[in-house]
Amino acid sequence: MQNLPKKVRSKKLNTRVDLTAMVSVSFLLIIFFMVTIELAKPKGIDLSLPDNGWTCGPIGCIDGNRLYTILLDENDKIVTYSGLLSYPNDFPKQVKFGKEGIRKEVYLKKKQIVEYMTGMGKPNSGVIIIIKPSKKCNFKNLVDILDEMAIAKIETYAIINDFTPEESKLLALK
Repeated sequence: MQNLPKKVRSKKLNTRVDLTAMVSVSFLLIIFFMVTIELAKPKGIDLSLPDNGWTCGPIGCIDGNRLYTILLDENDKIVTYSGLLSYPNDFPKQVKFGKEGIRKEVYLKKKQIVEYMTGMGKPNSGVIIIIKPSKKCNFKNLVDILDEMAIAKIETYAIINDFTPEESKLLALK
């Protein structure tokens, strides 16, 4: 017999995949998505108004005398009151937009509340304005009120869309 050429067989190598880099990338992606989900959650301060003169929320209690509420309704109607509606500091009144209307009222209220808080020994506590647009209020009026907040340099204000029954009656009366 003839010498047949021997078949050359290649040596089989162990295949091993290193997954260290994939695990690192996976953990980085998990951390990234956890952080972005946490940052995307809406954050706000819940102002709950109790029956007494103080407003208590998650950040502590606020003197009700610092509150100034602006109710917006259709046909450029603005009704304002100080304090809590159940214990108002002054009677609710209707004002107009403009320099001699709501701007003058906001400046006056800001000055009064700063003087009151300074007398109480808290000079850094200013006015807190609550803006409540009704469902009949147009978008232009809301933008105008926000412009007035910027002009008057009001640092703390909130837009809330839920009306108490007393506030709804107040808008219906005037």
